[in-house]
Amino acid sequence: MPGFTALIIALSLIYLQIGTEISPARQWQLIMGQPSDTFGDYEYFYARLPRLAMVLLVGMVMGLTGSLIQQLTRNPLLSPMTLGTSSGAWLALIILNIWWPALVEDYAASFAMLGALLSMALVILIAGWQNLSGLPVVLAGMSVNILLGALTSAIILLNDQYARNLFIWGAGDLSQNGWDSVLWLLPRLSAIVLILAIGPRVLTLLRLGQEGAAARGMNVAALFLLLMVCGIWLVSSVLTVVGVIGFIGLIAPNIARSLGAVTARSELLVSAALGILLLLMTDSLALYLSQFTVELIPSGITAALVGAPALIWFTHRRLSAQDQLFFRMPQGAERLSRITLLALVLVFLLVLFASSFVQLLKQGWLVTIPSEFIWSLRWPRISTAIAAGSGMAIAGVIMQRLIHNPLASPDLLGMSAGAVFAIVVSGMLAGQFDHNSGPVVAFGGSMLTLAILLMLGRRKAYAPSVVIMTGIALAALIETLVQFVLIKGTDDVYSILRWLSGSTYKVDTSEAILLLAGTVIMVGLALICHRWLTLISAGRSVAQARGLDVNRAFVLLLMISAGLCALTTAVMGPVAFIGLLAPHMAAMLGARAVVPQLLVAAMLGATFLLLADWLGQVVIYPAQLSAGTVVSLIGGSYFVFLLLKGRVSKRSVA
Repeated sequence: MPGFTALIIALSLIYLQIGTEISPARQWQLIMGQPSDTFGDYEYFYARLPRLAMVLLVGMVMGLTGSLIQQLTRNPLLSPMTLGTSSGAWLALIILNIWWPALVEDYAASFAMLGALLSMALVILIAGWQNLSGLPVVLAGMSVNILLGALTSAIILLNDQYARNLFIWGAGDLSQNGWDSVLWLLPRLSAIVLILAIGPRVLTLLRLGQEGAAARGMNVAALFLLLMVCGIWLVSSVLTVVGVIGFIGLIAPNIARSLGAVTARSELLVSAALGILLLLMTDSLALYLSQFTVELIPSGITAALVGAPALIWFTHRRLSAQDQLFFRMPQGAERLSRITLLALVLVFLLVLFASSFVQLLKQGWLVTIPSEFIWSLRWPRISTAIAAGSGMAIAGVIMQRLIHNPLASPDLLGMSAGAVFAIVVSGMLAGQFDHNSGPVVAFGGSMLTLAILLMLGRRKAYAPSVVIMTGIALAALIETLVQFVLIKGTDDVYSILRWLSGSTYKVDTSEAILLLAGTVIMVGLALICHRWLTLISAGRSVAQARGLDVNRAFVLLLMISAGLCALTTAVMGPVAFIGLLAPHMAAMLGARAVVPQLLVAAMLGATFLLLADWLGQVVIYPAQLSAGTVVSLIGGSYFVFLLLKGRVSKRSVA
């Protein structure tokens, strides 16, 4: 620890020199007393010094709580980010700021803690108490993050005049305008004393397993809950002040263990020190880069830029193809019956009829043939929903069959995030946001993400563990970068947010035609290549024995999947869960061969997204929810239900 202390002091001194012209002697005088009336003194004393104090406190808390959570669950992949607590705290703070703003000053931390605890409880309920040390809890946390994120985005879009000042919170900002936030945070960190007092002994006994700890007289459930609540309280307090600073709590404990922190106490202390060091380095980078840009760069941006590659590297080094997620969908029917197929067609036609002719007005429900003007606004939305839903479903079928992974889908694997990243960055470089910047840009982002995923997953046989953790890292990085765009406060902020929620609202005729034509072409290519997909699904050796050039077929099919994803993302924004659930639902209905699964999944995806778009227009009329938000809420809820059902089934079999 003396070495870490010396390193923290050295980095802190370097940190204080970035962008300041005050001499070291004067800096020491300012540290010891009040500043003079000069601007430089005031900026140093009321901005830089409290920012350093906040870095030290936040880094310590994130490193310590990350180690606490990982030791309690014996899971090196858990942190406030992957456990869902950050998204729960974010949702709670949004609700508090919009509906009870008078309570923000006194109860913000309590609300954040309540949201974090409820989301954590949902994650534990989904994964199961016995699965906290495995990868199912990571999948559960990812699902809860998507669900709560969609709900948060919907609330912000419906109440944008109240939530504008909260965008910077999502990007993580350590800048200070005085000592008030530091003084507010300090007494709320007293839970650290309790953690260090009782935590080491509890954590040491838990290394024997829950049964072994209970045999030695420990009340496992009570002490687990006490320490977890203390950790969540610390994280919630920090999140309330500075926003989301991701990855620190996940990476610091893993580095601590790799450096030889063997005992529970040493891991807690070394992780806290490493949390400080990591945040000092990333915030130093933010301060340094801000000298060359007009906009100040939030600390969360640099933390994500450093943390996402570190998480991918850790995933690649530590996880193996045998680290499974134990995720199984219900088996369903053995074959697709005509009655089932007829029912699917009738449901699709019913939803199409409702979208075309059923309106909700102030006078009530109305079934009418739309006027030429109304139809010119309505048909692009309808065709976009049909094309996007079917395209994402077929992209999911291709991905799942190619890499033999039941969790493979464009949104969970980061391909949608790659398209988002390419379009948002191109808009930033152009000086204005324009989601019409082209499917070519989105396709390039999707293919880049796909190339990274394939490169990292090949040695691990595309194991669900490696794929999902890589997707989480990429999604977290993209989300942080998008938050940076949102905090710029331009007129494009809400158009970006609406696009990110997956909206058909402003899709015009040319965009709808482009998406429809592109989807038809790529779906046709997928059907033409169905034999390739069938052979590769049976195994690469089988496909090679039948004379197939596996590598070429593999790349071409992946390009079709990425193209479908990029087209949809470029026109209406990212759409979650359809690429994951539609292929499974098609198989459950009996469509197990490639061609039937492609066609049935396309119909299910089109029906699902078309229904979501129509529901978004009528559920909270006259306001509207985007189709992507409705899909995330319904699809995410259904996915959570499947996870719960799978856990119950597994327990009953055991």
